[in-house]
This record gives sequence, structure tokens and C-alpha cells, in this order.
Amino acid sequence: MFEEVLKNRVILILVILTVIFFIATVGSCSNVHRYRVARDKEMATRLDLEEKMNKFMQDKTVMQDKVNSLTQGLEEEKAADQATKKALLQEQLVNQSLKEELQKVVKLKEALEEDLKEALVTGKVTKSKK
Repeated sequence: MFEEVLKNRVILILVILTVIFFIATVGSCSNVHRYRVARDKEMATRLDLEEKMNKFMQDKTVMQDKVNSLTQGLEEEKAADQATKKALLQEQLVNQSLKEELQKVVKLKEALEEDLKEALVTGKVTKSKK
């Protein structure tokens, strides 16, 4: 009987240990499942962020190219503006010179008209004396 009690105690201890190990195994599986879900979620987040970062870098490159293109266009426009201003200044100088020449010609014309009037008056006076 003592052996039977001992056997029953050993069996009981083994059953308790088996239940404890079973519970530990189930808990471990549950923890593994939670860690796996967390890892998968983190991987998905990382991939999403990496895709966003790649898209951002592409957009940045495109925007940088546009900025460079616009800057170059602006520089070309500035150069064209400077050339136009120089041409305008030259035209203004030529215009001023032509105005001065025109004023000289007008003065000369007036002087010639005066001389012609005097010559006509003098010519009429000499004809009438003859």
C-alpha cells in the first residue's frame, strides 16, 4: 500500500509537472505568436516608411531639377534683360544724337530761308531800281 501511495504521489507530481509544462508551452506559444505579430507589424511599418522615403527622395530630385532649371532660366532672362537695357540705352543715345542733328538742320534751314528772303528782297529792290 505504501508503494501504491508512493506511485500515486509520483503520478500526481508528474501530472502536476506535465500541466505546468503544458501551461508554460501554451504561454510560450502565445508569446511567440505576439512577438511574430509585432515583428510583422514592424516590418510592414518599416517597408511603408522606406517606400515613403524613396518617393520623397524621388520627389526631392525632381524638385531640385525644376529649381535648377528655373534658376538657369532666370539667369538667362537676367542676361537678356541686361542686353535689352544696353540696346535701349544705345538707341536712346542714337535718338538723342539724331535730335541734335535735326535741330542743327532746322536752324540751318531757318538761316537759309532768312538769307533767301533777304536775297529776294534785295533782288526786288535792285530790279525796281533798274
